[in-house]
Amino acid sequence: MPAEPWLLMYHSVTHCTEDPYRVTVAPDRLRRQLRWLKSRGLRGVGIAELLRERAAGRGSRLVGLTFDDGYADFTENAVPLLREHGFTATVFVLPGRLGGDNAWDPLGPRKPLLTEEGVRNAAVAGMEIGSHGMRHVSLPDADEATLLAETAHSRKLLREITDRPVEGYCYAYGDVDARALDAVRGAGYSYACAIDPGPLTGPYALPRIHIGNEDTALRLTVKRLLHPFRRRGMPDAPRAGVAR
Repeated sequence: MPAEPWLLMYHSVTHCTEDPYRVTVAPDRLRRQLRWLKSRGLRGVGIAELLRERAAGRGSRLVGLTFDDGYADFTENAVPLLREHGFTATVFVLPGRLGGDNAWDPLGPRKPLLTEEGVRNAAVAGMEIGSHGMRHVSLPDADEATLLAETAHSRKLLREITDRPVEGYCYAYGDVDARALDAVRGAGYSYACAIDPGPLTGPYALPRIHIGNEDTALRLTVKRLLHPFRRRGMPDAPRAGVAR
């Protein structure tokens, strides 16, 4: 089994003409990307499932699919396509902004975020619900009270909304340092996703690769081939002794 699991990072799935942060993938493009994965014998799953399967010595054909920010279009556009292909995913949501919009982005269009009902609907559809913090705050810059709210309190709220364990955390902006990592681990998460965490790479700073609307079959093939050379090796399972 490859040492480096392939974790793909999506955000919004909709039609959009203005996309300065490259966070939007059109539904038709997502369908083609998922079809590309399936045609190669790969199956997209949420991160908790991916880590469990790898810990059991399986999972070599699994790809982790993540959707950051919890946009309302996740249930509207992404979930039907995921289910069409027999895939699942992890959606990282912001319980402090439910029913709001992406106010943290100074540029680009305002996009609605999932409501409580939307989060529950995603969970019922078989998707993993993870925390993206309360309000999309960079943890390395946060004071102690904010750090606690973004990690532990957001997990508590999501567990109350879904009535399910909340295993995963995702660092806003991909920002992570040792203090933030310790706070996430101390809040009881089993894993956390970053982007390019460098020497912090591990179960609480999983690297991911950005997938955008420009990623055709050829670009996906190149990204897949280059992946083992871009990522450091990481353990197959979360560290023991972490409460869920």
